[in-house]
Amino acid sequence: MGCRIADLRCKEVINVCNGHRMGFVDDVYIDVMDGRIVALVIPGPCRILGLFGREDDYIIGWERIKRIGDDIILVEVSGEYRREKKPKKFWF
Repeated sequence: MGCRIADLRCKEVINVCNGHRMGFVDDVYIDVMDGRIVALVIPGPCRILGLFGREDDYIIGWERIKRIGDDIILVEVSGEYRREKKPKKFWF
């Protein structure tokens, strides 16, 4: 079964260790030299009512992915997630 990167954006990511629904894939990291996907990027949860932006993004390494189904991606991440700081946006 083949899958395009655009198709990954429609799939929800679920952690099988604790059943946490992490969200939908937003972006991928690709190693251009080797031509392979290194990690998936899932946007962090919204802060208070979505008015104060989002928390940092989840970065899930490709080796943590257990299954890719038709509509979900199962990952196994125990402990803390590696997170990436979002750049600050200024209002002016």
